[in-house]
Amino acid sequence: MTKTGALALGILVLAAYAAQAQISDNVVRIGVLNDQSGVFADSTGPGSVVAAKMAAADFGDKVAGARIEIISADHLNKPDVGSSIAREWFDEKGVDAIADLGNSAVALAVQEVAKTRNKAILLSAGGSTAFTGKACTPITVQWTYDTWASANAIAAPLVKSGKDTWFFITADYTFGHDLESSSRSIVEASGGKVVGDVMHPLNTADFASFVLQAQASKAKVVAFANGGDDTLRGIKQAHEFQLDKSGQVIAGLSALIGDVHALGLEAAQGLFVAEPFYWDLYDQTRKWAERWSKLDGHNRMPGMMQAGVYSVIMDYLRAVAATKSDAGKTVVDEMKKTPVNDPLFGHVSVRPDGRAIHNFYQFQVKSPAESKGPWDHYKLVATVPPDQAFRPMSEGGCPMVASK
Repeated sequence: MTKTGALALGILVLAAYAAQAQISDNVVRIGVLNDQSGVFADSTGPGSVVAAKMAAADFGDKVAGARIEIISADHLNKPDVGSSIAREWFDEKGVDAIADLGNSAVALAVQEVAKTRNKAILLSAGGSTAFTGKACTPITVQWTYDTWASANAIAAPLVKSGKDTWFFITADYTFGHDLESSSRSIVEASGGKVVGDVMHPLNTADFASFVLQAQASKAKVVAFANGGDDTLRGIKQAHEFQLDKSGQVIAGLSALIGDVHALGLEAAQGLFVAEPFYWDLYDQTRKWAERWSKLDGHNRMPGMMQAGVYSVIMDYLRAVAATKSDAGKTVVDEMKKTPVNDPLFGHVSVRPDGRAIHNFYQFQVKSPAESKGPWDHYKLVATVPPDQAFRPMSEGGCPMVASK
């Protein structure tokens, strides 16, 4: 090849790379897609949109010379609605990444749409371990939590502390089964024993018979493997039957700070929960939470999923700045390559399967006498470090990992 030909080829290669690295339409557009009006609206919903806008503002509203724009929509907890919005966003509105999601069935449907278009999925509220298992993709990061981590952060420290006999009150559908299965395996692997369990239908009004069975079992831990209103009603009725007075402790395997606030400390006191974020954990979490609360305008504090939206978007924007690209795989690859010291989650690294790993915490709910004010709900019991907090990558079955 002549020098002229080689120079021309080099120019073409550089031009192709530059075209690939450019930000499409000179806007990095992030869509927050979640439940804006239903059962999960308090833990995600408009509060996650507030968190996303905070991230954009803290990044200066620009990245790699492009404007940052946040849009949002309600997927109504319906996979077909979520995937339809995702297609419209990607194909007509120039959205580069979708954040939050929640409702794993919706998130899985949206992920399929994103995968065919090389768009990033930034999960905060989607808790299924499938996202880092058989359904893993090169364009997805699961940032905040999953059901294995939540179960592990409660079960392992409790068994280690001597609370080694367990009884499960479990919702009779996939989510409940997964929570119990994960917790059961961790209890047994930690040297504990499951002495009984009982299944209840979704949206159960009366937990009396289930609570009485748990009480009669003499198990040291009564674990609620359910969510939403079922968790609230179950824990409230366990308190009414005075399980705590008989020496049993209650674990809410998916209970969140909003659930605790709704129950009130009188009913929730002594409950064990696990979360990777608490607004009052240290100075940086407090300062961020106070900012969020003012912007949210509902006299409340953020939960882990809303904090996760902020943090994952901040890392996504950092990766866009580093790569000067909005291509999903390119940006996610950069997120995996470079760990960060996040103000809300501490040291975070993203594994090859897309799982972000960081500290997870076991908390116990304070009594009314221990609480110093509104939303002062938790006391820290145990810290589970990143290398122990999440399911080992070798056990997930992620094809991207297995193929290496």
